[in-house]
Amino acid sequence: MPNSRIVQASTLLSRILRHDPGCAGLTLDVAGWVTVDELLAALGAQGRPLSRAELDQVVAENDKRRFAYSEDGRSIRASQGHTIAVDLGLPAAEPPAALFHGTAEHTLQPILSEGLRPMARQDVHLSADIDTAIRVGSRHGRPVVLQVDAAALSAAGHEFRLSANDVWLSGPVPPRHLHRIR
Repeated sequence: MPNSRIVQASTLLSRILRHDPGCAGLTLDVAGWVTVDELLAALGAQGRPLSRAELDQVVAENDKRRFAYSEDGRSIRASQGHTIAVDLGLPAAEPPAALFHGTAEHTLQPILSEGLRPMARQDVHLSADIDTAIRVGSRHGRPVVLQVDAAALSAAGHEFRLSANDVWLSGPVPPRHLHRIR
């Protein structure tokens, strides 16, 4: 069973590094990075102390690999999922022929009518495998899996990027490139 303190820290880090750094009195740089020292000091000042070892554990054990350290280990950022403007600096990448999007049954009709949109996030999130899409779709109800014709989109000039945690990021996906498979 996961350590509840580590799970709580992961949830808090998601809020700070993906959505609201100001809630901890922090400012992320344009690429979404903040120094580890600043982050730990801000958490301590708010009465939520976290040690570097605990932070290391959050980064290492998060099942979705949501967080990444800089190459020198002195900064940290969320790998994707931002609702605030950041430029992750991810290069365009050639996707597999098909990618997948998991959603809940109750969202299917709007998606089939309007396509996939980032909504509050910066990007549409896609996975390279059906199992991940099922897990994602299960978070909000009965899961539905849509197959995205990534090959056709890419051939038409649609850009895809691959995040550090293997989530494919994309702009809006038109409905004609979606097919329900589950």
